[in-house]
Amino acid sequence: MDIIAMARELGKELQKDERYIKYQLTVQECEEDKELQEMIGEFNLKKLALNHILNSADEDKSDMMLLDTQVRELYNRIMEAPSMKHFNEVKGEFDELIRGISTIITKSAAGQDPDEIDPYACSGDCSGCSGCH
Repeated sequence: MDIIAMARELGKELQKDERYIKYQLTVQECEEDKELQEMIGEFNLKKLALNHILNSADEDKSDMMLLDTQVRELYNRIMEAPSMKHFNEVKGEFDELIRGISTIITKSAAGQDPDEIDPYACSGDCSGCSGCH
């Protein structure tokens, strides 16, 4: 089997993983959450309006400040919604799986023994980390 065929097999196995399945179901739940989708739609419209004001030559500071406050409040409401909190938790688990797979591939390409690579070891770069375990 060539390496591309092996990558396709890895993709098929990934789609069978419980974290992938849980992630897909959670995405669907968020898409079906009418209240959440309405907040996201309103957020996007207000953000567009804010960007329009910011990019216009005649900025109206009071409109800008009002929209900025509304965008921030909507963002906080979205992030506090139960379905969004659940989505972020599940997405974190799925992202960790993807990072682990990527770590093994990247370090193997750099010459390390794939059997010796800890896919979840701390790299020292906290920017993409969900926290120490």
